[in-house]
Amino acid sequence: MHSSRIVTMLSIAALLTCSAHAQNVADEIRATERERLRSLVEGDIETARRLHADDFQLINPAGVTLSKVEYLGAIASGSLDYLIWEPEAMEVRLYGGAAIIRYRAQAQAIAAGQKTPLRRFWHTDVYEKRDGRWQAVWSQVTLIQ
Repeated sequence: MHSSRIVTMLSIAALLTCSAHAQNVADEIRATERERLRSLVEGDIETARRLHADDFQLINPAGVTLSKVEYLGAIASGSLDYLIWEPEAMEVRLYGGAAIIRYRAQAQAIAAGQKTPLRRFWHTDVYEKRDGRWQAVWSQVTLIQ
């Protein structure tokens, strides 16, 4: 009887430790996503390059696929200028060395010289841990009608 209680207590302690670690990693993903958004709105291309994997792909609300070079190049050139990108609560799912983050946000930009209306979007991003840091590898944006 005594040994079964010890096993139960150790099992509970292990679960709590795993849960706390998962929460810390989820918080790290949220912070990384917020830093990525800030870098895109501020046009901080150096930070944005670090936070996007070399094989990053974005699928924008029009269904167009952009590579890291195309996406960050548009921001660097000013042909895409985010004015507002305000995320709501971020949900994170962890899968080993990968994580998926999903949230709603309101955003507004100037694209090809035209100011877009302030709209709401769903964002789904996939992160992978590479060389000890989290990087966005895929991003998909859906307009909320």
